[in-house]
Amino acid sequence: MTPALALLALLLPAEAGSSAREGAWRTAQAQTTPEAAPRSWPEEKCVRYRRAWTDLLARRGADGLGRDFVERHEAFLGAGCAGRPDVCPRSQAELDVANILVIAAMNAGLPSTFLPFACRRREP
Repeated sequence: MTPALALLALLLPAEAGSSAREGAWRTAQAQTTPEAAPRSWPEEKCVRYRRAWTDLLARRGADGLGRDFVERHEAFLGAGCAGRPDVCPRSQAELDVANILVIAAMNAGLPSTFLPFACRRREP
């Protein structure tokens, strides 16, 4: 599956009609209750990104994702989406997931500097 098709599968319900998209939007809006304490922008960014990550894993699974990729991603989320980016996609499956998450993050209004992806040269 190409990254573009995978993104569509992640973002759209199976029926993918306009009424389905509107229903998904309403459901997402209903999950944010007015009684809840307002979140700071860094907290909100992390909530949005965590939702994209968990939705992606629920739909796609973790097949092809290395332990290091998943563990570093979980560490990023566990730290409140703070810290130095160090999630490096090394396989095609990891790169596909990273590309989907980048697009999902942009669609959620997150800045590109927020993302946890970085591949640094490892010293010998």
